[in-house]
Amino acid sequence: MAINLSKGQKIDLRKVASSLRHLEIGLGWNPNPNNGSDFDPDASAFMLGANGKCVNENDFIFYNNLSSIDGSVQHTGDDRTGGTSEDGSDEIIKVNLPEVSANYSQIDFVVTIHDAAARKQNFGQMTGIFMNVVDKDTGEELVRYDMDEDFSLETSVIFGSVIREKGTWNFKAVGQGFEKDLAGLVRQYGLDA
Repeated sequence: MAINLSKGQKIDLRKVASSLRHLEIGLGWNPNPNNGSDFDPDASAFMLGANGKCVNENDFIFYNNLSSIDGSVQHTGDDRTGGTSEDGSDEIIKVNLPEVSANYSQIDFVVTIHDAAARKQNFGQMTGIFMNVVDKDTGEELVRYDMDEDFSLETSVIFGSVIREKGTWNFKAVGQGFEKDLAGLVRQYGLDA
C-alpha cells in the first residue's frame, strides 16, 4: 500500500522498498471539461547538480529529449489524450537509480501547460492532480502525492523531487507552482530557453 504524502513531506525510498533500483514516476491530472479548450500538460524532469541547477541542456528530459545521455532518466513520451497507464498517470518518467551519475544530487519532476497564456489556462482548471512513485521491478506503488492546492494562477508546477542524500534516495512532495511557461522553468534551472 502506498504511503500518502502531503506538501513538503519527504521519505527515504529505501525504507519503503529496500532493494529499490528502478522507479516509474507517474504524473496525472484531469482537465475541467467546462474549460472549452483542450489541455496539453507536459511532464519534464530536470537533473540537478549540487548547486540546484542543470549542468547542461541534456539534463532537461522532456517530449523533445526523451532520455538523459546515460539513459538513467527516460520520458515515455508526450501524451495528449490522458490516462495511459493502469494507475491513471498521464505521463511517466522512468529512473534507473544505480545509473544516475554521482554528478547529480536531485531530479525535479515538473508539469507545464502548453500554450497556457494563449488558451487562458492554469492548474486551477484541473482536478485530480497527482504524482506517484512506483517500483518498476515489482509494480508496487510506493508513494503518492495528491495535490489539493489551489493553483488558480499557476501554469507550471514542480510536483516532486527525488533527492540523493547520504547514500540513499529520498522523495519529497514539493507542490510549488509558478506563473511561468516551460521556457521560464528552463531558465530557472540555469539553461538557455
